[in-house]
Amino acid sequence: MMIKTGFPRCLVLVGAAAVLTACGSLAAAPEPHTGSRHGAPMPPASLAPRLDDPPSASSRPPYGRKPEQRPPASSGPGHEGHEGGEGGEGYEGHDGGAGGGRVPDTPPSGDPSASGPAPGPPGSAPAGASDAYRRWGLDRPLARPPAPPDVKPALGRSGPQQWGLPPTVRRVPTDQRVVFVTIDDGIEKDPRFVEQARELGLPFTGFLTDNVIGTHYDYFDRLRRLGNPMENHTLTHPSLAGMAYDDQVREICGQRDNLWHRFGQQPRLFRPPFGEYDDTTLRAAAFCGVRTVVLWRAEMETHGLAYRSGGHLLPGDIVLAHFRGPEQLEGQSMTEWITGLVRAIQAQGFTIGRLEDYV
Repeated sequence: MMIKTGFPRCLVLVGAAAVLTACGSLAAAPEPHTGSRHGAPMPPASLAPRLDDPPSASSRPPYGRKPEQRPPASSGPGHEGHEGGEGGEGYEGHDGGAGGGRVPDTPPSGDPSASGPAPGPPGSAPAGASDAYRRWGLDRPLARPPAPPDVKPALGRSGPQQWGLPPTVRRVPTDQRVVFVTIDDGIEKDPRFVEQARELGLPFTGFLTDNVIGTHYDYFDRLRRLGNPMENHTLTHPSLAGMAYDDQVREICGQRDNLWHRFGQQPRLFRPPFGEYDDTTLRAAAFCGVRTVVLWRAEMETHGLAYRSGGHLLPGDIVLAHFRGPEQLEGQSMTEWITGLVRAIQAQGFTIGRLEDYV
């Protein structure tokens, strides 16, 4: 319909211009991105391009894998803490101090013996051979773990200061007779352990340190292809507590980037070396995309299990072990040591589950 008078025509034109201007401003406005979203200040400008996002498409991971989409770094609002049984041990909020990508059909090493089932869906553990336990010195096979809960349990935080920061966990909240084995560092690279893990159907989570692995990530990829996730344990294994924020970011995000490039998957879990951390560690971990900081309640030492409190395992305990060999184990091989660990867990009436199915 034609507008016959000049004054109404002017109003219509002015109104249309205002609407178009507003729409253009909205389209051009960038989404805010500040350190407060991560519970931490932004790093220096020199670090921001490398650390705030996963590696770019121009630095594509090897072997044709596609990167996994990076989730928000913030772990969301806190939950009420859980008192976890004996000695007050449990999964905890910060107490102020220490304590996928597609997998190729052929392994990168080209070794056919390295091939194995890709990591299964949540709730599954690696399947072992029925009679392999005898070969590895056990008197019975490792029982399959119970089905994990449909919804992962909430992990506690101790107070409002934990908003946006990852929780720390020593025990998973469960009544099931299941514990979780974690293996740290990467000093020993015993090929027989790959056989042992495959034949026993041993589920575990690796926490890898770059400077002791060197060029041998292919060994840990073989273990990962059996269904055992490989998570973040820093670049050089320093005691993080007391270090500057920028240095902690370099250690955590640097190893995050290594694992992404090597395996095509971003780690979601982080273990601070020696179990030592502070508020700055949690802020740096959140900035690097960590969902949960994993500590432990029991540790496999040369002569058996040691506990932070009490004298036995509890449901949901996280157990610490290491990739070690005869030089560190008083002559024991890693496979003998792991057999001792499995035997000790079985003797207390537990089996082993996948930590990532619960946290």
